Amino acid sequence: MSKETTEAATGAKRHGGRYIYEELRKQILTLKLKPGMPLDEVSLAAQFGLSRSPVRDALARLISEGLVTILPNRTLLVTPFEIEEFPNYISALDLIQRAVTRLAALQRTDDDLVRIRAADAAYLAAVGTGDFQAMSERNKAFHMAIAEAGKNPYFISYYEKLLGEGQRLLHLHFDYIISTACTSTRLGRDHDEMINAIEARKPDEAENAAHEHTMLFQRRFLAYLQQNLTEKMSVG
Repeated sequence: MSKETTEAATGAKRHGGRYIYEELRKQILTLKLKPGMPLDEVSLAAQFGLSRSPVRDALARLISEGLVTILPNRTLLVTPFEIEEFPNYISALDLIQRAVTRLAALQRTDDDLVRIRAADAAYLAAVGTGDFQAMSERNKAFHMAIAEAGKNPYFISYYEKLLGEGQRLLHLHFDYIISTACTSTRLGRDHDEMINAIEARKPDEAENAAHEHTMLFQRRFLAYLQQNLTEKMSVG
């Protein structure tokens, strides 16, 4: 057993299902566990040195977040992502991102604004380190701070699922994003217009900034694909 596997098993025994959930989620979002890869309760229980019960609980949570899929025959697999579905994903992300950002401009409190700015500062710090995992987690936390400022639990729940899917797409082309940004500061400044519009309580400007933010993500991802046309069109 490798040192990494031993440490993982020790951590799992100490923290149980929570550790398994966090570890599997990290591996899915960073594409260590590829889209479409099958998952087996028995094998995972052996890997983490635990019974199947905490593994089952962790998988159930990942299913609820849309990161793991259960097929009609009860087979479990990392949720696939078909590149052909990217336009549908962008359409959904654009609508919900515009809505939550507009609501934040209308509903935010001073405390909400403090949390939004703190989340953006944490994201900027992660950009400075070049740690892709930290960047995607801090980026999601920033957008969730905006959603929570909008005070609509239905939007918050759906938006979180979309952002989780987006984290996997970000990891596919992080290298491209970094190489095409002039500086890390330029990359990190993607959020400024949304923050300023929310602070000024200007919902139209906030919504427009959110739309432009989604379009920037789309342009970067499509440019990345154009540089990788020899790869399969299906991610999984």
